[in-house]
Amino acid sequence: MASYEVEHNVPKPSTTEPSHPPRRPDLSTFFSTLQHVDTTDVSNGNALPVPGDVSAAFRTLAEAFERMRPDRSGEGPLDGMIELLVANSQAPPKEVKGVSQGFLDELERVPNKLLKPSMDCPICGNPFLDDEYPLVVRLPCNRNHMFDLECIAPWLKLHATCPLDRKDLVKEKEPPPPPKDEEEDGEWDDMYA
Repeated sequence: MASYEVEHNVPKPSTTEPSHPPRRPDLSTFFSTLQHVDTTDVSNGNALPVPGDVSAAFRTLAEAFERMRPDRSGEGPLDGMIELLVANSQAPPKEVKGVSQGFLDELERVPNKLLKPSMDCPICGNPFLDDEYPLVVRLPCNRNHMFDLECIAPWLKLHATCPLDRKDLVKEKEPPPPPKDEEEDGEWDDMYA
């Protein structure tokens, strides 16, 4: 019986090549748990998630961030995030107040040409340019708050705040006033002529 490599005409993997650990832990368990608790895109506005599922979502993300922590100093932004996630897993909120997928899709992308070798993600600590295809986003609270999208997205799905300054990222926007040139005699009745 021929080996897999011979049957599929692929070279045998070299055992001398260093194996690099993944940049981030696998978050598939977190995202599957998140489907049970995410209320941002639910058609039934009165539906509330089960507290055990909410607790599991916070605990799973805290464990993933714990594995990403480069050191055990306890002084970086990741440490504060882990503390908050653990506290929320022990006393889960009634509902998750994260952002919608639409919000994540609309975050400002930072072009690769603006990234410097010294710039790194505050969550995972990896330099942005170490990734072959970095996807870096800038949060609306501060022009200097840039993150790998894969790191910040799970946090924002549970908390609608910036992990660095804790500013609320989702503000109610007032509808814009009607344009001045479309108003006739000071009346605006939403009718088209």
